[in-house]
Amino acid sequence: MRVRLNEAYVHAATAAGLTPLVLPPLPPDAVSGVLDGVSGVILTGGEDVDPGAYGARRSPTVSDVHAARDACELAVARMARERAMPTLAICRGIQLVNVAFGGTLIQDIRTERPSDINHDQSTLRDSRLHAVSIEKRSKLAAAVGASDISVNSSHHQAVDRVAAGLAVTARAPDGIVEGIEWSGDDWWMLAVQWHPEELVRDASGWDRGLFRAFAEQAGAYRASFQRASSST
Repeated sequence: MRVRLNEAYVHAATAAGLTPLVLPPLPPDAVSGVLDGVSGVILTGGEDVDPGAYGARRSPTVSDVHAARDACELAVARMARERAMPTLAICRGIQLVNVAFGGTLIQDIRTERPSDINHDQSTLRDSRLHAVSIEKRSKLAAAVGASDISVNSSHHQAVDRVAAGLAVTARAPDGIVEGIEWSGDDWWMLAVQWHPEELVRDASGWDRGLFRAFAEQAGAYRASFQRASSST
């Protein structure tokens, strides 16, 4: 099985002033050493998360499960929380973070939560396809600079039961969760169900704002780490 990363993530990160490093699926015990050398984490889109990771029986609609990637990224999410390392989670990433802290997923929106919105439109990744309402006082609203936006949509799974410590900050008109964040102020973690990396060239600044906010948090994290190192 191969793991690939769309170039859009790299372009969006570099445009925000970041230097991205791509992490392959490593054994969980190798994650700590990797995180020692970075200032933030982006959890990207990709395969379905294995329902076994949240204690569910696997639906026939689930495909392309990558056990090694699941194990690695679950470890990354949990260790980022332990280190209070800025984290931006995208599409699969929002689902992965929710599972990492005890939440569950809708395994297939079309069969489990049918609605008039088609959330699985992978061929239109650079098009804004449906509205999203964001909690006005959330960190997500502050990052994108708005509470009512429109987004692309390329997923057939979604957050179901929300993990303890996480708060829902955005929903589609049919109620599907489109954003979550860490509910406390001790960890900057924003997670979105859409693909902002595909929309950073759009006329609106919503998605650029999301990457810019992440870059600012990563810079602050790096600066605090450097200060701590110089004082020892």
